[in-house]
Amino acid sequence: MTDITIIGTGNMGAAIAARAASAGRSIQILSRDAVAASELASKTNATTGTTGQEIEGSIVVLATHFDVSREIAGRYGEALNGKTVLDVCNPVNTDTFDSLTVPAGSSAAEEIQSLVPGANVVKGFNTVFAATLAAGEVAGETLDVLLAGDSAAAKAAVASFISDSGLRALDVGPLRRARELESFMILVVGLQVSSAHPDYNWNSALKLLP
Repeated sequence: MTDITIIGTGNMGAAIAARAASAGRSIQILSRDAVAASELASKTNATTGTTGQEIEGSIVVLATHFDVSREIAGRYGEALNGKTVLDVCNPVNTDTFDSLTVPAGSSAAEEIQSLVPGANVVKGFNTVFAATLAAGEVAGETLDVLLAGDSAAAKAAVASFISDSGLRALDVGPLRRARELESFMILVVGLQVSSAHPDYNWNSALKLLP
């Protein structure tokens, strides 16, 4: 069995694929764009296919926007039973950058979990940006990857992958903590797009110092 299936070939998908390769994980890349999937796979020694094909990985990374992730979860449904589904999206309203597109009192991760109750959804990587993830550090500091989920085993599997890729995994609690992880990113994303803060250009990172 393949270790990790990554669905999506955008910046986050590519960065996570590079991290997975550095961690020595076997990778499957799926995308609606077969050419993009093939190009990314060639850089990471991954197998490739189009969205809708059988998922081979025990960890499934939804490296897509929330609406697409929700569509993918609904399409695969019971085929995700028993798998760890890693949701990395930030459902920020990109028209205003001042709200989320999920219902109040919920999160993208919880919405996806409701679509695939037989899977173990973990929220992670939403607090890091693609460029910093590819580098693995900011200003000499190793990236922190905050994780939330209800399955200890699923979080441990994701944390092992993160640690083996040279990053630091931090378990912040149950899946409902995804609400705080996503909401806080309104502020962080807002800094990146604000002309009042020119030094922030998708190049910052959150770091918890003990």
